[in-house]
Amino acid sequence: MWRNRNVWIILLGEFVVGLGLWAGIIGNLAFMQEVVPSDFYKSLIISCGILAGLVVGPLAGRIIDRSMKKTVIQWASVGRIISVLFMFIALYTNSVIWMILFLISLQIAAAFYMPALQSIIPIIVKDKDLITLNAWQMNARTISRIIGTAAAGFMLSFFELKWLYIISFIVYVMMFVITNFLQLDETANQSSSTKAKGNFKEVLPMVKEHPVVLMTLVLMLIPTLFLGSFNLVIMKISEIHHSTTISGLLYTVEGIGFMLGAAGLKLITERLNTRTLLFTLAFIIGSMELMLIFSDIKFLALVAFGVFGFSVGCFFPTTMVIFQKQVPKDFHGRFFSFRNMIDSVIFQVVLLSTGMMLDLVGLSGLGLVFGIISLSLTITFLLYSKKKNVVMHAHEV
Repeated sequence: MWRNRNVWIILLGEFVVGLGLWAGIIGNLAFMQEVVPSDFYKSLIISCGILAGLVVGPLAGRIIDRSMKKTVIQWASVGRIISVLFMFIALYTNSVIWMILFLISLQIAAAFYMPALQSIIPIIVKDKDLITLNAWQMNARTISRIIGTAAAGFMLSFFELKWLYIISFIVYVMMFVITNFLQLDETANQSSSTKAKGNFKEVLPMVKEHPVVLMTLVLMLIPTLFLGSFNLVIMKISEIHHSTTISGLLYTVEGIGFMLGAAGLKLITERLNTRTLLFTLAFIIGSMELMLIFSDIKFLALVAFGVFGFSVGCFFPTTMVIFQKQVPKDFHGRFFSFRNMIDSVIFQVVLLSTGMMLDLVGLSGLGLVFGIISLSLTITFLLYSKKKNVVMHAHEV
């Protein structure tokens, strides 16, 4: 696998895009602090971009299934480059409208880019290497998040805001150049694209026909409960301990845990079948959510975030392999668009619910509610999979 240059292009591209993305996110926050006084308005502005991604999701899925994946990724890269130009106008005019156009165009590009990338991975490696490539792809994304946020924060201390977007522009151009070197055999996809003339609504019947896919989609709610509330929970723990240092420690411990989990996943999958692994990870994640009850104890808060990071580092690549193998290839574009849309909606719901619950029942109450939901889902679907004899062994998934 490591001699395959497409693999290195995908990983390098993921890292480069992550740097540009996080530089832009930090820049957006700094720009909004200057021109948007209301936190509510800030959340509405961010939601505009997410909503745009949701709206174009079905169209993106259909186009990805009918087109060459490499072409879609290249056009998505062009979309990202154009989006940064809107932000330069926003900085020059001090206009929020141009920033909203930047967020909308960026999310539309992402709505095409991410599902296309997830559809390319099964094309460039053999089935036995899928778990490794998915894990390292997520590691590349995590490393770019750590480096991108740290570098952007450092740059804001010494340089004008525009330099963050100049860097974003440069790395998006680099991404466009890098993807030109992809060499994909998409002849099978071209023949299957004639079958992919159906619309987006066909995804739901397909999911119902594949119980493994349906079950995995629902189980993905478990880590999303933690991830969707992540920043608010960290801020709350920081308040409880009257320390800003602990917030940095929590991010660091979770990031290191994630990378260790993704790096060690191949060894774990050689010892556990996929069903055992998935339900064990879901149970651990639910237990870590319950541990938020004890977040007033600094050590237990760090343990909860570290173990959660490790578990998620194993969980997401495993679910991605299940989707890439179980979902028919001529549905990949539409399915991955559908999954990204679900993720976006759930993240928004979890974010709003977290804010409300932190006000009403506090962090301990939040941990109790999320933990009970997660463990109940895990036990319910474990019993369901045994009753229906759902096969999820590594060599078959």
